[in-house]
Amino acid sequence: MKEKTYEEEYRMLSGISHYLLHYKSKQEDPVLLFIHGGPGQSESSLAYRVEEFAGRSYNIVYYDQRGAGKTWLKNKKAKPDTALLKEDLLQIVMYLKKTYGKEKIGIIGHSWGSVLGSMFALEHPEHTLFYAGCGQVINLMENEQTGFAKLKEAVEKGGSKKDLKKLEKIGEYPVEDFNLDVYRKMGKVRNLQAKYQLAASFDKSMVKFIRNSPVTEGKDLLAFLSGMMVNMQVMKELMSFDLRTYGDSYQVPVYYILGENDQQTPVEISMKYFDEIKAPEKKLYLIPNAGHLTMLDNTGAYREAVMEIAGRNAGRKNI
Repeated sequence: MKEKTYEEEYRMLSGISHYLLHYKSKQEDPVLLFIHGGPGQSESSLAYRVEEFAGRSYNIVYYDQRGAGKTWLKNKKAKPDTALLKEDLLQIVMYLKKTYGKEKIGIIGHSWGSVLGSMFALEHPEHTLFYAGCGQVINLMENEQTGFAKLKEAVEKGGSKKDLKKLEKIGEYPVEDFNLDVYRKMGKVRNLQAKYQLAASFDKSMVKFIRNSPVTEGKDLLAFLSGMMVNMQVMKELMSFDLRTYGDSYQVPVYYILGENDQQTPVEISMKYFDEIKAPEKKLYLIPNAGHLTMLDNTGAYREAVMEIAGRNAGRKNI
């Protein structure tokens, strides 16, 4: 029987039971917290694809946010909004500091998680060892405008009359007010973007990854598919998000791990903001042959980046 490489727990934090998934190394190693995307799409079921490898020099914890994954399954009446998710994140970081005996925790934010992670690093440097953004969101409307323009270009170049008709039916996109109709439009845009390799695809291979996870049960797929609907309020708030309004001065090291082909959160927008960042240390990792799901598209290069970031911060005081 294969030795178990992870630990699961449910912990009461901010008034609800949160699911946490721990991949542990040595006690003296840095502790990293991975914040998943969506909103509402847990990545705990994908963690094994990234974290099950020899020689990992960091402890890492994945958690399912309020309104996502196993946390949603335990607390279906706990409706998320951005303020609540920020408070949850703070409480989880405080819990991990106490549990692992650390003064600071490294933060990795993916996609929507990069919104929460960036705000946390800017607002709570006293708890943050470093911040690493993957599929980094700067301004959602700008992302969608850029991505949709590139989709039009790709469809027109491809010459598919069927896809051109699909674009025409979508109509005006994006729009600032998020509702059920806009949600449906976004789904149609994502499907076309995935076809032209401009966005992540929820296809058979993704379902297989999730089903093969050692922490996945049948109902977890339902939670994954329900996440966006549960997080409609968060999406409404996200439509007006602009990271630039929070400034560009960080008091902690900042790293971006970006898929070079990512057009769901267009890499050129993330890189432009990164150039403006002021931080004690910063480094950009541009991952080849990878898109928005950087950690799955090129797992080896993504692991190397995280390992290097953990190593760069292992010797810092107050870890």
